[in-house]
Amino acid sequence: MSNIIGKNIYALRKKQGLTQEELAGLVNVSFQAVSKWENGNSLPEISTLPLLANVLHCNIDSLLGYAAEQQKITDYEERYKAAGYYWGIQPSGMCYEVMKLCPPIKPLRLLDVACGEGKNAVFFARNGYSVTAFDAANSGLEKARKLADQMQAEVNFFQADMLDFRLDREFDIIFCSGALHYIPPQLRKEIFENYQKHTTPGGLHALNVFVRKSFVKELSDEKDFRYKWISGELFTYYADWLITSCHETVFDCMSGGIPHKHCMDTMYAVKQTGRIS
Repeated sequence: MSNIIGKNIYALRKKQGLTQEELAGLVNVSFQAVSKWENGNSLPEISTLPLLANVLHCNIDSLLGYAAEQQKITDYEERYKAAGYYWGIQPSGMCYEVMKLCPPIKPLRLLDVACGEGKNAVFFARNGYSVTAFDAANSGLEKARKLADQMQAEVNFFQADMLDFRLDREFDIIFCSGALHYIPPQLRKEIFENYQKHTTPGGLHALNVFVRKSFVKELSDEKDFRYKWISGELFTYYADWLITSCHETVFDCMSGGIPHKHCMDTMYAVKQTGRIS
């Protein structure tokens, strides 16, 4: 295993044009550690893997040697290949709330996490935000870029899995709608701490999560890689932030062509000046 990982690190490092010293600096280890990894004499710490995958522009599975063709990054990869836009092109109502809370009186840096086919990212870009957006599904990103071109909107789209990707620069707004149920409970604290650390003081997080309720029937096609949240759980990660709005709703949905219901918690939280989280 260590030899496979070492070879992958070496190949990916070379692909990115990085020296061992440069890679070491980016992942906060010594260059000797990188050399030992590549020679198969040791393995990276588990806590280093997300950062290493981020720097090398890959995911953790490919870093560990699992073939990409054996992975199904997201069940929407195939859905996005169909004609038209699976979610339509009208922006989420959350976008308008973001504009109320943080109007683009200057080019605020906004990150759209798991942007899908790009309808929200494009909306924000058209309204004056400096938008970066990523998703795991390449087919969704292809449509997102086409939509941006059609709307003459400039968005920095890139492919990444939010389970592996970690921020290394600051944003004024972090937005995510309909995707956080893909984060397993054991990764939530780490991911949210990373997002919060890289949010400017006074910055905004606009997020929603699907909540498990006994009275909301589960779809028969729900997969193991979806992890619904507990009611109110999202708010517990923001104890030091000003939560300007939070609410829980039950709504009808027709995604997949099957009528069903969801329960969702939605939150808008502002990072307080002086906080380092």
